[in-house]
Amino acid sequence: MSDASTSGGMSLQLLEVVERARREPEGRFHSLAHRIDVPALERAYHRMRKDAAAGVDGVTKEQYGQDLEKNLQDLHARMKAKRYRHQPIRRVHIPKEGGKTRPIGVSAFEDKVVQDALREVLEAIYEQDFLDCSYGFRPGRSPHDAVRTLDRVVHRGKVNWILEADIVSFFDSLDRKELKKMLEVRVADGSMLRLIGKCLHVGVLEGVELSTSETGTAQGSVLSPLLGNIYLHYALDHWFERRVKPRLHGQATLIRYADDFVIGFESKGDAKRVMDALGERLEHFGLTLHPDKTRLLPFRRPPKRQEGGKGRATFDFLGFTFYWARTRKGRWAMTCKTRSASLRRFIGSVYDWCRRYRHLPVAVQHKALKRRIQGHFNYFGVSGNFTSLLLVIEQVRRAWYKWLCRRSQRKRLTWERFADLLRDFPLPRPRIMVSLWGT
Repeated sequence: MSDASTSGGMSLQLLEVVERARREPEGRFHSLAHRIDVPALERAYHRMRKDAAAGVDGVTKEQYGQDLEKNLQDLHARMKAKRYRHQPIRRVHIPKEGGKTRPIGVSAFEDKVVQDALREVLEAIYEQDFLDCSYGFRPGRSPHDAVRTLDRVVHRGKVNWILEADIVSFFDSLDRKELKKMLEVRVADGSMLRLIGKCLHVGVLEGVELSTSETGTAQGSVLSPLLGNIYLHYALDHWFERRVKPRLHGQATLIRYADDFVIGFESKGDAKRVMDALGERLEHFGLTLHPDKTRLLPFRRPPKRQEGGKGRATFDFLGFTFYWARTRKGRWAMTCKTRSASLRRFIGSVYDWCRRYRHLPVAVQHKALKRRIQGHFNYFGVSGNFTSLLLVIEQVRRAWYKWLCRRSQRKRLTWERFADLLRDFPLPRPRIMVSLWGT
């Protein structure tokens, strides 16, 4: 069922889309839907995670794959005849800081396949349009790349002011009519636009209640990250890079990861003017800046004569807190640590996990804790953040010890016996996994 593809996994048909999108930046694509054929759906199927949560129909990847060819042929026939219908999205709530929750939409497995096939085609076009300031959910780009770029511009001394921005409920607030206008700039295929619309205009099932909304795209949807990037490409990136920057007196750099972004300015006057204009610009597209989490702060390198080991100003970006600190050689350099809220959230999740699964065998608990810790280190194990990693390990030890003590009322676990247990089941050692600075 597989079609001819390149060594990178992209079909020859999509390579043609890529080359034309690159060659004709103002061109429109009138024939795209036919590229979502059975082989494209099969590729999407194989990209799905085996352990992905099931949607409203309860079908898993394993179940769908038991008769894969028949299922994909039937799905393609329904799409081609315009009989395909997206099933309602199952909503779940993920805890956030402050007792709040983040609503996540879980699509049925077949709908995930359709969304990912759509994403593959759209990505072939828009990856040629997206600007260098965008890093989120893009091939070959990561949060660490965004931080490296931030370090480079700060290190060059071209950042004296930081605009730290936060968009309120971005994915829920996205204006679908504006999104359609943006898509029509490049996509003229009516069938393709209708298929995207079916993935957007879908009911949400929460418990037994079915609701609909005229705005937004579901967080957790396979297609949402790309649609969000397209939306902010036109609403923010293109506006800032093409219209705002040429009018500024000093240098300025936008760094965006999905809906999380910061802007560094050389000039205070430029920073104030952009901050005033930014709210109006985003409001035009139905978006609102959080009044308490959006702020402009000075972030220039402290003078050499300043005493102490840390600079005053700090800002948060991508789960890190950035600040000035002295290096071992006594020079000032920007560094980072795990953001306090991110640290609390991870430690809280470990305590909760240890409580709920305290009666599992120790070997099973150890394997799960190692996996969680290593995942945390893979992201937060960056240059300059070793102290935060040490704190994580100490808190995980305390959480594990506390809930192992409560497994039995008859025999209490002492710290000495727990130390022996850790020798047999050692936790990962703190380790810097990613070098960020000076690269």
